[in-house]
This record gives sequence, C-alpha cells and structure tokens, in this order.
Amino acid sequence: MTERVRHFIRQKIEADNASGKYGGQVITRFPPEPNGYLHIGHAKALCINFGLAEEYGGRCHLRFDDTNPTKEDVEYVEGIKNDIKWLGFDWGEHLYFASDYFEQMAEDARALIRKGLAYVDELSLEEMRAQRGTVTEAGTNSPYRDRPYEESLELFDKMLNGDVAEGSMTLRAKIDMADPNMKMRDPPFYRVMHAEHHQVGDRWKAYPLYDYAHCLEDCYEGVTQSLCSLEFENNRELYNWYLASLGKEHRPEQTEFARLGLTYIVMSKRKLLALVEEGAVVGWDDPRMPTLAGLRRLGVRPQAVREFVEKVGVAKANSTVEYEFFEGLIRKDLEENVPRVMGVVDPVELVIENLPDDHAESFDLSHHPKADLGRRAVPFGKRLWIEREDVALEPPKGWKRLAPGWEVRLYGAYFVTCTGIDVDDDGKVVRVRATYDAATRGGSSPDGRKPKGTIHWVAADGALAVEFRLYDRLFATPDPDAGDWRDNLNPDSLTVTSGYVEPAFGSTAEDVRVQLQRMGYFWRDDDSTADALVLNRIATLRDGWAKAKPAPVKAAPKEKKAPAVSTGPKEAWLSGVEQSLIASAHAAGAHADTAKSIVLNELRRELGGPAVDNLRIEGNELAGLIRLLDEGTINRSAVRPVLEVLLEQPANPADVVAALGLAQVSDTSALSDAVDAALAANPDELARYRGGEKRLMGFFMGQVMRELQGKGDPKAVSAVLREKLG
Repeated sequence: MTERVRHFIRQKIEADNASGKYGGQVITRFPPEPNGYLHIGHAKALCINFGLAEEYGGRCHLRFDDTNPTKEDVEYVEGIKNDIKWLGFDWGEHLYFASDYFEQMAEDARALIRKGLAYVDELSLEEMRAQRGTVTEAGTNSPYRDRPYEESLELFDKMLNGDVAEGSMTLRAKIDMADPNMKMRDPPFYRVMHAEHHQVGDRWKAYPLYDYAHCLEDCYEGVTQSLCSLEFENNRELYNWYLASLGKEHRPEQTEFARLGLTYIVMSKRKLLALVEEGAVVGWDDPRMPTLAGLRRLGVRPQAVREFVEKVGVAKANSTVEYEFFEGLIRKDLEENVPRVMGVVDPVELVIENLPDDHAESFDLSHHPKADLGRRAVPFGKRLWIEREDVALEPPKGWKRLAPGWEVRLYGAYFVTCTGIDVDDDGKVVRVRATYDAATRGGSSPDGRKPKGTIHWVAADGALAVEFRLYDRLFATPDPDAGDWRDNLNPDSLTVTSGYVEPAFGSTAEDVRVQLQRMGYFWRDDDSTADALVLNRIATLRDGWAKAKPAPVKAAPKEKKAPAVSTGPKEAWLSGVEQSLIASAHAAGAHADTAKSIVLNELRRELGGPAVDNLRIEGNELAGLIRLLDEGTINRSAVRPVLEVLLEQPANPADVVAALGLAQVSDTSALSDAVDAALAANPDELARYRGGEKRLMGFFMGQVMRELQGKGDPKAVSAVLREKLG
C-alpha cells in the first residue's frame, strides 16, 4: 500500500483534534443520491470519508440523499451498499436516509418562516430564474417575498400535504437578492412533488432540496467533517447560513477537495444512464462502464481501486489523471497476486505428427514464477490448440514464432518444428503440422540449442471451452466530452471469441483471477454456467512484439461474391438462432454488422440473455428496423421499444414507430425550440459556457435531448446548439 500523504484534510483533522474541537471525535459521512450506481469518481469520496474515519478511530455514516423520489430506486440503494462493501468498508449501525429526518426538517423550515427568514413563493421556476439577476447585476425581489409569515406557514403545510398543484409553489430562504454569491439569492429549499417515495411512501408531497437537507443531516448526526468535492464550494456559505439561522449548536465544517477525473471516461450520471438506456452497454454493471459494479464485474480487485485513490491524492485543484495510470495499477496488482495458466483466445489446431493418436502425458508447472501460488498438472497430447497469431506462412523480419521449417518451444513442454500449414480456400490457417523433439522435455535441449521463440498452448483433450470477452475502453478518445460524446464511442470496445483454457482453471475458486500467459488477465463472468464458461479480460499484457505483427495470410485472388455474414471464430459465440436471424436480416438488405450489434445489445438485453429457441422476430422485420435507423427515421434509443413489440407480435417496424411516437426529431424549428428551452432553463451554465467553459457543450446536449425525450437527431441537435451558442 502506498505510504499515506499528510494532505490538507489530514492536517485539518489533526489540528482540530489537537485543539479539542469536536471533543477529538472524527465523524464523516458518505451521502450518495440513489439515482444511479457509484462510479470510479465516487470511489475517491468514498475512500476519503470511510478511510479517514477509520484512520483516526472515528466512524463514517452511510446516508442516502433520497430527496428526489422521481429519480431514485431501491435497486440503486442496494447497489451502492454492495459497492461500499466490495471496497472493504462498513458503516456498521450507522445507515441513514434523508427521509429519516423529513419531519424534523419540516419543523426547522417552519422555524425559519416564523423568524421571517423564509417564505412561500408562487413564481414558476422560469420566472424565478428570470428575476435572479446575473453575476454583475442584482436580482429582483419576488412579489411574494414579504407575505405574512402566518400565510407562508399555512401554505407550507398545504405544500407538504399535497393540497396545492405540483410545481405551483416553493419555499424560499429570505437572504439577499443582491448577494454576489448567486447561491444566496433567496434559494428555494422545498418544492412540491406528488411522487411515491421508495422509503416513506406517499406521506409527503413536498421534498427538501439538497443544500437545505444536507447541512441539517450533518448537524442531526453530529458529523464533524463534511467533506465534498469542489463544485460545492459556493454552497458552503448557504450551508453555514441555514445552521446559523436555525441556531444549531453543532456546526459541522464543510471542506472541499478536487474531484477525480480520468481520461477516456465520462462520469456524469446522466450520460451513464443514457449509455444504459440507449443500449451502448448492457446495464450499469457492463464491464466497460466506469461504475464500481462494472469494475467489479470486469474483475478489477478492490485493492487496486483503493491504491489508485491513495496515489492520486487529495488536492484543492481539479485535474485529470490518465487512464493508463489506473490501468497500470490494476495490472501491477494482478501481476503480484494471480496464478498463471494457459489459454488460447483465437485457436488453431496444432497436430504433432510423430506422436501416436492416444499419446497422453502431463507437465508439473508452477502457477507463478515468484509468488507461492501452487502448482498444477498440465495435460499434453498429439492435438493442441495454439494462437492463430503465432503462425505465419511468410514470417516477417524479426518473427519468433511458428512458420514452415521453424522451431519453437511449447511453454514448459517440448521443442516443435513446423512441417506444414494447412489453409482453406480463403487462405485462412486451419491446421498446423509439426514434429516434436522428445529429448527436449521440460523446454530445454541437451545440445544447448535455443529455439526462435516460446508459445503457449492447450491440449485439445480435456480443454475447457470458453467464450472470451475482450474488453477495451468504451470511448476512443481521451476526452469523450469533446463534441458529442456519443460520437466518441469505441466501436471495438468489446470483441468476443471462442477459445480454450487448460483444465486447471476448472479447479480454481469461482472468483479467481488468472493470467493467461501472454494474453492478459481474466476472470469468470457472472454469465458463466456449469456448461458454458465465460471469461472477461480485465487487462492486457504489454506486448513487446506489437510492431512485428505479420500481415494476414492471403489466398490467391478469387472471383468476387456478394457480401455474406462472417462465420469465422469471432461469430462462433453467437447462438444458432441469432446467426440465423442475422443471416436472414442480411438477406433482406440489412448490413450484417448492424444486425449483429442489435442482436448482441438490444435484443439480448430485452430477452435477458442469448436467443436460444422460439424467437418470434423475423429477419425482414429486423431489416426493416435497421432501415429506419439508416434513414435517420429513428435513433438507437428507439430500437428496444420496437423490439419489445416485435417479440410479442408480427408488425411492420415503421408502423410500430408511428404508433409509439418514436420518430427522431430532426425538424430545425422543433430542435430550435428545444435548444431555446434548454438554454433558458440553465442561465448559470450558459454564462459559464460563454465565459470559456466549452466542456459544458455536453451538458447542453443532454439537456436538449431531455427536452426532446431522447428522440432528437444527435447531429442535427449538435448543429443547432452550436449555432445558438455562437
């Protein structure tokens, strides 16, 4: 573990303890909103709050900020608990919800009203924003600002009980509409929402806003260090105002630290939710997601995440860390702690011609060259599987693997010499023939000769069949928010192949991670069954030969044929039903790759897994759906709703789109109205964008898409938005 740095928060806690402030207690809290899953950015706040409490003999509360029931779900509550436990932290008996305090918060709100420090306002949010002023101009007082407190008390109770229309009233703090800190310009802190709450049902019809609820929760629980990220720095004044105005004796201190930024990643919950809902990933725990659930399913060890947070450190200025740094720590953690076995990701058969058909022996090999991780018996026979990339008909300069007449070492076994390579009509290698030298058992020669290279292998007899999921970064560019983040998705973020691992893997514990020699680090995915093993690639190994990779073997030119769906090894993992549907859609005019993508993402997600039998959808229906995508009639988010109908009954996809109102909005006038509405609703962000914060383009894109209920043509939206923003 990295040596702990005495950063400014540690220094502050030690100074407080030395002075006797808070009686030497250290009580922190981690307050997630249950409207999504935690991501790697949250891990920093999580580790800081739980870690510092643990380090100084205090405690950390887990408190769910459940003040917005329209976006929250019990699923997220349980997911967050699992993530925290996975990282090795425990809140003990200190599990709280903001909703635990709704009665107390309402009473404190009444106290502010009685003191003349709060009033019920009937302005709409749009009117409120219009009167708020700007950074250089004071705001305008609401006409309801000076209404009698008795009237505000009566209206506030009506808000709480649901006797007024949703959105018709807010409770606002009465501070100063000319305050240079715009957060202090009579901020609303209760709003009417007629929504069922996942914890307290329909008891309340008005809910507190974060700035009000948060400081009171900290106060009620006796929190000493209220640690949050830098975007809440301007909120600190309001945090202190509420506590002072209510005369609270216990005053926690809010301290801000820099957020964790990573290249190649988006961490906006809104964007992560869009990735899930639009089918770019298969759920919040998709191993390509930066969520802790995704990292856990990918196979990353929690120790690597905690080491990463400690190494990044705690600072007062935001910065972005290169993803390679995080990946390097993941790789280092795995290198030191996981056993090694052999596996073949893209297999081709190797037949040793001078061995009898029934030859069988085994080799006793270590699981790790340095760590004491045990040994295993590795079977060996006439037929082996080796990597296709280890074979070349015409080896390039510097080649050190198999080629006709070349000798290599089979790791831990024998030297073999290639006697021939069989290819099919397309020039694809289907079999490699070789002879072995019996005197080289164990991988060394009595005459001292050394082969050109060493390759790994798996004996065909006893090999475990595997679906390999080779994950890569979800985004292709270091800054996915540069432009439309949807355009920066990496089309090669997942490659699936069928291969084999040695039988020793089957004897390991279910949660074991392994290094497949020369191929990377892997572990068993949740989709694995007793009959079907699925392994996720956690991280690659550094490949020293990457630049010497040979060109693919080419066959003699042949007469051109109509395009067909590939049936190579990368498609072997598709079920027969899925392959048939893709081929049928392709025959009906759809692009095969698009059909395959929809089958793997939207269709499998709708079915809850691979299509095995009795699939109702026809190829011409899938082709019709793809045509609507290609023509721009719909965007990708509309695919699943259409599939949901097609799984139940025959239908023309165009009719389904019309009936469900899923057509993509590309009309310039409609887009212009949506853009205007989004800009008007976010004046602060608009001012910051025009002040130079161009990264907010992604924020506005999301707001416009929300106005359009996800049906906007992304490229057209981007064009109109850029024009409006100048």
